[in-house]
Amino acid sequence: MSAREPLLTPVKIQRLRPTQMTVGMREVAEKRRQWRERRGESAAEFLGRHMIPLRGPKDRPYVIDHHHLVRALHEEGVKEILVNVVADLGALKGEAFWVYLDNRAWCHPYDAEGKRRGFEDIPATIEELQDDPFRSLAGELRRAGGYAKDTTPFSEFIWADFLRRRLTRKAVDKDFTAALTEALTLARSAGAGYLPGWCGPSTD
Repeated sequence: MSAREPLLTPVKIQRLRPTQMTVGMREVAEKRRQWRERRGESAAEFLGRHMIPLRGPKDRPYVIDHHHLVRALHEEGVKEILVNVVADLGALKGEAFWVYLDNRAWCHPYDAEGKRRGFEDIPATIEELQDDPFRSLAGELRRAGGYAKDTTPFSEFIWADFLRRRLTRKAVDKDFTAALTEALTLARSAGAGYLPGWCGPSTD
């Protein structure tokens, strides 16, 4: 089996283990809307493009990307999905497993306040993922043209942390639209120039 011919395996969503602590629940709601619009083969094709787990200790399947989609499918009542195992790390135990993931940028142990936590604080199930409104704001900011999609691991979380240091959670919770308008201004500032996907004004 070559790398171009993924082996898809059915796995119950309840068995999938996250490798991050939070999601943006507005992002999850958007994924739920997208899922409801799809039917039959279109839905199957959609899933085939998004599932990327790996095999960890005790043969457990860990999700290293697309946590928002998995959470959305869970909330939509989907019980089982096809996954593609991209790495078999069953030989690693305990902290060695998480350290390996951390060095590969395959995990993101940061809480809803942007603070790094211990690997043991990463939830064991998809439904335990906590809401980070700034991750939702970062996702909406990208869709609004505030920055470009980038291959940098966890780029949306990097933007979320940038916004978290400049806007209050109260402001985001109270008026998301107003917060997005302010975020668009911040995204085009020179202070955001180091961020992945930055597309602010150029002097060329």
